[in-house]
Amino acid sequence: MLKIAHKTASILALFIGAMSVFAGSKALLGIDVKDYTVLNWLVMYNVLFGILSIAASYLIWKSNLQAKKAILLILSAHTTIALYLYLFNETVETQSIKAMSFRVSIWILIFLLTIKINSNHKNQTT
Repeated sequence: MLKIAHKTASILALFIGAMSVFAGSKALLGIDVKDYTVLNWLVMYNVLFGILSIAASYLIWKSNLQAKKAILLILSAHTTIALYLYLFNETVETQSIKAMSFRVSIWILIFLLTIKINSNHKNQTT
């Protein structure tokens, strides 16, 4: 059961990372033009963290001990950006808040799927 959760978390991280890189790159290259104000810094953030998500996916898949740090970094960064967008930025579109909320939700799920794996790994090494 733990292996399934572990692989599911890795696939989710890969999916959300690839999706962020693909959509963000299209926006940055002008291929996908929106009819609303696009925050370029947010698009660049999404591409960067998409790449980090793909790297985290690999770490999760390989059961690397650095995976937990990567998951916590990505989850906390997404949560911080989501709160900023929701509370402080008046020019942000609702779609951007929804997309960031989706990312936070997925990373919470990834975190929950990997909690047992990391604690199980510690038990095996002691």
